Amino acid sequence: MDLREYLNRIGFTGQYDKASLENLFAIHKLHVLNIPFENLSVHSGEKNTMDLHIIYDKIVKSNRGGWCCENNLLFSWVLREMGYKFTILGAKVFNSLDKEFLPKDCHLINLVEIDGKPYIADVSFGVSHQMWHPLELISRKDQPQPPGVFRLTNDGAKWVLEKTGRKQVVQDKAFANSSLIDKRLTKIMYSFTLTPCDADHFLETSEFLQTNPESLFMLKSICSLQTPTGFRALIGWTYSEVTFKEDADSVDMKEIPESEIEALLKEKFNLVLVNKFTPKNNKADYCI
Repeated sequence: MDLREYLNRIGFTGQYDKASLENLFAIHKLHVLNIPFENLSVHSGEKNTMDLHIIYDKIVKSNRGGWCCENNLLFSWVLREMGYKFTILGAKVFNSLDKEFLPKDCHLINLVEIDGKPYIADVSFGVSHQMWHPLELISRKDQPQPPGVFRLTNDGAKWVLEKTGRKQVVQDKAFANSSLIDKRLTKIMYSFTLTPCDADHFLETSEFLQTNPESLFMLKSICSLQTPTGFRALIGWTYSEVTFKEDADSVDMKEIPESEIEALLKEKFNLVLVNKFTPKNNKADYCI
């Protein structure tokens, strides 16, 4: 595993041996602009793992993306190699259908401390709720970023992250009522405590997410990538390009014939799959 190889993968050309806030912001943004949030392995006969060396080979050497446990675990290794003080944390994702947080930690994030100030780094939540920069760990402070305004709140026992975005304007009216369109301006994302974790903490969750038939990641194939002006997403056969705008985000959606999906993954996500990929978009609560 070579830090410089990872930095080449994301296009970072700065001083990599300097654990500064500026560098943290730079590598965080470059990661989400160059490495997709995706679960395509689950739908290609492959198995996701918590083995850092396998994750490195997948994302860095094979030019793939990954889901949160892969991307954020790799990012924790990057933080270590660059000399940052960090802690792995577990987060409980909010189920907007049941209006409650999932019972187990199924999302891995990193707490980074610089000059005595803590920041939350998360390079793998995807679509419109992907933060571009780390968030300062301050309760009830609005932290604007291109996707919207992120806000952390603390009740003493746990922290909660929410994001307020903009109205999404769908260009093709045939998709106006798509279940992928999120009509909620403010959305709770996840909760977490400051209890340190390690990779093994997520082993059971990782297995559940890729084997349980009710898991979101079993029900839907997902690939998203941030762009300089918004983000792209392929959910099942539905491809979306979202452009961030001041008052309302523009959403261009279209259905992709299965015969063209391989070419689209290469063109739009710079991603090539080795095994046969079977798109899925079964009923589950997931919005772009």
